[in-house]
Amino acid sequence: MHFHLRAGKPVGAITRGTTNPNRLRRVDRWLAGPQAWRLRRAEDPLVVDLGYGAAPVTAVELFGRLRRVRPDSELIGIEIDPARVEAARPLERAGLSFRQGGFEVPVAGRRPVLVRAFNVLRQYDEEDYLAHWDTVRSRLSEDGLFIDGTCDEIGRRSTWAAIDRHGPVSLSISMRFGAFSLPSDVAERLPKALIHRNVPGENIHRFLLAMDRAWLDAAPLAAFGARQRWTAMCAALAEAGWPLLDSPSRWRLGEVTVAWSAVEPAGTAGLAA
Repeated sequence: MHFHLRAGKPVGAITRGTTNPNRLRRVDRWLAGPQAWRLRRAEDPLVVDLGYGAAPVTAVELFGRLRRVRPDSELIGIEIDPARVEAARPLERAGLSFRQGGFEVPVAGRRPVLVRAFNVLRQYDEEDYLAHWDTVRSRLSEDGLFIDGTCDEIGRRSTWAAIDRHGPVSLSISMRFGAFSLPSDVAERLPKALIHRNVPGENIHRFLLAMDRAWLDAAPLAAFGARQRWTAMCAALAEAGWPLLDSPSRWRLGEVTVAWSAVEPAGTAGLAA
């Protein structure tokens, strides 16, 4: 299903908009960490928080975190509901503003280096996500990245897909130690592109099974803490040939990032290229 952009009309639909303070700390930590080079190198350090919700708290938090990476960065919070935009106006300051819009990313011809959309596309139909990915990535700067993610209510379990101008790049899984029994517990928080694909025969199903097996195999390390066990799990995945894109410095945080090609839904390879 593809969407035709019409001048003046936001692309998308109003969603629930629920949020909580510090809910998106895990993805923010990733953006301000291994992805910080994109912001540092950008000629126009523009960041967009797309669909920030009924309250702009997570947009304000992202602004503060990225300003520590690049002090002149600018964040625009975009919401399709005009009432939410008006409610956020009192929080505007130099470098932080809010406006109405949708997946067309109305930033007056500028090209953002980061676009974060969390808990947004999960409320749309599965058939819609590729068209929205295509719309957003067409707006990105040369080194730009679009983050489509999902997390639980207080951010203990979180996943996100990273999409650049050429298509999807990676899937990240980040969980708080003690908030899961098996890594596959995160399945209910997968991005829209994958949440209905966690079935036998699909790549994401194989990856989550591999995570569970490696986690169980590392059980003897539980005596040394969940961090040691998770790190061993990731090392085993890499040794088994899974194309992990990060290193132990990220694994110790309860995080792992795998190349999208290893988890992409069957029948979609190259569709967003």
